[in-house]
Amino acid sequence: MTTTCTDIATALTDLLFTPGLPLAEAIDRHFAPDYRQRTDGRWDNRAEFAEHIAHLREVVTTGSVRVLDEFAHDHTYADRHIVEVIKNDGTHVATEVYLFGEFAPDGRFRRIEETTLLLAGPESERNLGSAR
Repeated sequence: MTTTCTDIATALTDLLFTPGLPLAEAIDRHFAPDYRQRTDGRWDNRAEFAEHIAHLREVVTTGSVRVLDEFAHDHTYADRHIVEVIKNDGTHVATEVYLFGEFAPDGRFRRIEETTLLLAGPESERNLGSAR
């Protein structure tokens, strides 16, 4: 049996840029029950990650994900991508993300560790990747 793995562009599009898709469904689609994420040194469990995404859904109007580099092999995933968002107040934020991850046996993300670099937007948006 071949397992199809998710990827970050599809996951982020479902999480942030697909109006009408319930948050729980989007998370279940791409993230294993034991999911953990470290962003810029801060670890979050799946519930804390869901809280972060719920906050972003409240403050982000629209956006996109552009994958610059991507590698997947067996249970390992790595990429470099840029997330651009327009917030409700009109602020444009662009963040470059360096990501290393691990897939669960079912192809969903089990773990992601990432470092972010603010490319555009006010300095106050530097922590948008972990904001709540």
